[in-house]
Amino acid sequence: MTINGASVESGHKMAIRTVDLDGQVLRVGIRPGNDAGPPLLMFNGIGANLELVEPFVDALDGVEVIIFDVPGAGGSPAPLLPYRLSNLCVLADKLLGHLGYEGQVDVLGVSWGGALAQEFAHLYPMRCRRLVLAATSPGVIMVPGSVSVLSKMIGARRYTDPDYLRRVGADIYGGAFRDDPALLDAHGRHMHPPRGRGYMYQLLAAWGWSSLLWLGALSQPTLVMHGSDDPIVPLVNARILASRIRHAALHVFEDGHLFLLTRISEAAPVVLRFLRQPQA
Repeated sequence: MTINGASVESGHKMAIRTVDLDGQVLRVGIRPGNDAGPPLLMFNGIGANLELVEPFVDALDGVEVIIFDVPGAGGSPAPLLPYRLSNLCVLADKLLGHLGYEGQVDVLGVSWGGALAQEFAHLYPMRCRRLVLAATSPGVIMVPGSVSVLSKMIGARRYTDPDYLRRVGADIYGGAFRDDPALLDAHGRHMHPPRGRGYMYQLLAAWGWSSLLWLGALSQPTLVMHGSDDPIVPLVNARILASRIRHAALHVFEDGHLFLLTRISEAAPVVLRFLRQPQA
């Protein structure tokens, strides 16, 4: 259906629409809220469509949430040319303005999206009030996961081949996925495979990027969240982020890389408490 000239999808708790920003089409989801605080802008993981985190968004009771499929992922077509994380931050800021969000926002980034969240907080310090970093790292200068795990992450096969996801999912995501294979099937049902060059563009966007040189300049109160059994991004990376960011706190979950989905009942209250803390 169409609302205010925009195509809006049905069947979701959030309103999902397509937005054209100077030729770049974005698939955007907005979950309305009634909290007095700023809305929450979410950046998803590499190759991930917004449906993958929709259960977590539903658990953030009262918080207005904005999320979009990065160009080349989900329902957002890939641009002709590659882009950098900084380009995506400019695009995100432009999207907020287009949607009518002129004030501050809180920002949450997951995995690859955590790098994008750091970059956004760095480029737009007055726009970003608070920062939540989940299962992420300071970029290329990090303590990497094992070569066998990272080699499975280079391609997007886990998004396109359900049998392959069942074989390697536990090794990639760790935590609850090691004990409950049914979680992989449930996770796979929400996946929309990245299209064409989109996945490669996301890899290139973060190529050579690191936040270590300026993490200490971030002024936002920051919540760093991580799983104790994360094969992709070992826990030590979260400790580095929490130690380098001036106003950061670390919360560790006894789970893997996707604890936001497998520990929703634990993770959502932690985020809500952080976002609702009185402003210092």
